[in-house]
Amino acid sequence: MTHTQTLVLTLVSRAGDLARLAARAPGGAGAAIDRSGGGWHVVERGVAGGADLVSWLEAEAPALGADWAITPATNRKKRLLISDMDSTIIGQECLDELADFAGLKAEVSAITERAMRGELDFAGALTQRVAMLKGLKLEALAACHEQRVRLNPGARELVETMKAHGARCVLVSGGFRYFTSRVAAMAGFHADRANTLIDDGAALTGDVGQPILGREAKLAALIEETAALGGTADDAIAMGDGANDLDMIRAAGLGVAYKAKPIVAAETLARIQHTDLRAALFFQGYTVDQIVSS
Repeated sequence: MTHTQTLVLTLVSRAGDLARLAARAPGGAGAAIDRSGGGWHVVERGVAGGADLVSWLEAEAPALGADWAITPATNRKKRLLISDMDSTIIGQECLDELADFAGLKAEVSAITERAMRGELDFAGALTQRVAMLKGLKLEALAACHEQRVRLNPGARELVETMKAHGARCVLVSGGFRYFTSRVAAMAGFHADRANTLIDDGAALTGDVGQPILGREAKLAALIEETAALGGTADDAIAMGDGANDLDMIRAAGLGVAYKAKPIVAAETLARIQHTDLRAALFFQGYTVDQIVSS
């Protein structure tokens, strides 16, 4: 005898009432539960899931500025948050911003965009971009961080709320530890993993420390971190926006595409496009009054 897994559709918006949208969801089961408050519109409803529901959400949710997730009804609150940094926890691509200090932002950004869309090999694209920065003085790194790097809305609330409920929070990036260590402290992460920029004490040499942390290493980090907690990948929420995040997003119990490239969004059942990172808390069943303010 087979059993159909119970799924929950969570709709989140700052702009519009979601009750009617939830009521029309294909395959909906039972009454919707309204968890709105504090300027947030949050509605949950049991659903059967399936491609029809996803297609319907893609067509209907944007008009109400609604983000959404389809998740199992069990094990919703995750024990591990593992997240990409650039264009996810922060609003910038650090390497692109750093390249601006060398007068090469347009050239580097074009390569970054193609890599994040999955059109280029990540390691090759990273090596190419860093080589272009050879000779850039180390003072540029501090200036870049201080002048350009900013947390995305909801980042600190997401991390602090999950920490308050016992979760471990890890920042994992194909970028560089110079930035991840600082962003991790800004947002409250327990730990960070990233690549290393090589310098000669005064300037960048144009080299990257080996081995390069990319798509496979992000997945490995998820597996290692959940195992250390005595759990499995199902106990994790993984978030990102680019192709190098796909493996960890696919493997996690809750994989979230945050303002993601099409190749990433198409493979997820949890998407944040219109609101902010706090939506990832509502996807896990947190309520407005459980969110820890920054």
